[in-house]
Amino acid sequence: MKLVIKNGMLVNPAKKEKKKTAIVIENGIITDITDKPDESGAQVINADGMIVAPGFIDIHVHFRDPGYEHKEDIHSGLKAAAAGGFTSVCTMPNTNPVADNIETIRYMLERAASGNGVKLYPVAAASKGLKGEGLSPIGELKEGGAVAVSDDGKPIKNTDLLKRVMEYGSSFDMKYISHSEDTYLAEGGQMNEGFYSTVYGMTGIPVVGEASQIARDCMMAEYLDLPVHIAHVSAEMSVDIIKHFKKKGVKVTAETAPHYLILTDQAVGGFDTNTKINPPLRSEKDRLAVIEAVKNGLIDAIATDHAPHHQREKEVEFNNAPFGIIGLETALPMILKLYHEGHLTIERVVELFTAGYSIMGLTGGVIEKGAPADITIFDTDYQWTVDKNMFQSKSSNTPFHGFHVKGAVFATVVDGKVVYSREF
Repeated sequence: MKLVIKNGMLVNPAKKEKKKTAIVIENGIITDITDKPDESGAQVINADGMIVAPGFIDIHVHFRDPGYEHKEDIHSGLKAAAAGGFTSVCTMPNTNPVADNIETIRYMLERAASGNGVKLYPVAAASKGLKGEGLSPIGELKEGGAVAVSDDGKPIKNTDLLKRVMEYGSSFDMKYISHSEDTYLAEGGQMNEGFYSTVYGMTGIPVVGEASQIARDCMMAEYLDLPVHIAHVSAEMSVDIIKHFKKKGVKVTAETAPHYLILTDQAVGGFDTNTKINPPLRSEKDRLAVIEAVKNGLIDAIATDHAPHHQREKEVEFNNAPFGIIGLETALPMILKLYHEGHLTIERVVELFTAGYSIMGLTGGVIEKGAPADITIFDTDYQWTVDKNMFQSKSSNTPFHGFHVKGAVFATVVDGKVVYSREF
């Protein structure tokens, strides 16, 4: 029941700490942070040369359970999360049945309780059946354990319903997570609208469809003086909108995913369906703008939008393939690429992976005495090649297969228990 993590570099953004030290954990709680740990009777992790950080949180994952367990289930999703260094995850509601009822929320929590220990926080559907027509029983869903509301995968088109979702959700301290997409502009689209969609002969999805809906939702947040969280930001125009409203003091937070920082729409040229994502991969200009927004804090957090699909579903013509890729197990090395390129400090990297706690109003994101021992240990320099066949996830729909990367999770600790360990 005792664990000592020693010789690591503690990076603790919430307390503005960066120092080489040891952490002593007993019965799942951090009991000491010291240069001279008492190792008697303890399991010892030598983190020499590694970063010791507060446990990461991914506030945007799809675990497909209940209903689509052939793609992913809660147990396999939690294993993938641990392998990626995530000690907590927030699951999106587009399951079957939809997470718009207390029974489904409780089912998710019960399944997670028998998993590997990684903490699961359900995001409930904002509207019944994700249909965008009637309000979900938000108060009941909060009571059942949901932490936020969203119709992720579908935008709320009805602005009156959007207003009521934000008002009612906020009364229960449940933030609205916006899937910002104009479905009329996106209709039939397969990739980003631009030079490469013309070259490849595909129907495009224009950036204005994303940015205009972000503007609408931020305007509603401003009008109501309530918070809104913007999911999967992918474009320069979207960044400009967020900047405008943040400067005005509107309570807007935003996330982006690693693939928007690494890949562009040029990658679709091989017609690999594992590059088919919604929002789509954008232009190089968009990629650089999103990197800058991550760097300067306009974008608050990294979230993977982990979206598993069975291999058979992706092994079809590009136009017929579903949108979505997995990302839990490759997120850290992809963001560390920006660190190695000089875009991000290591403190900012850790901050991006832990900011989700405050965004979602959850406990975590800091290493201090008395806190739960949720810790991620990683090596910034370990080099390896991404192999989709080695994933803990049930699915392997990644565009990063075969990528040579630098940086890897060494161990993931939840409540003082080592839930993942990688032997280099």
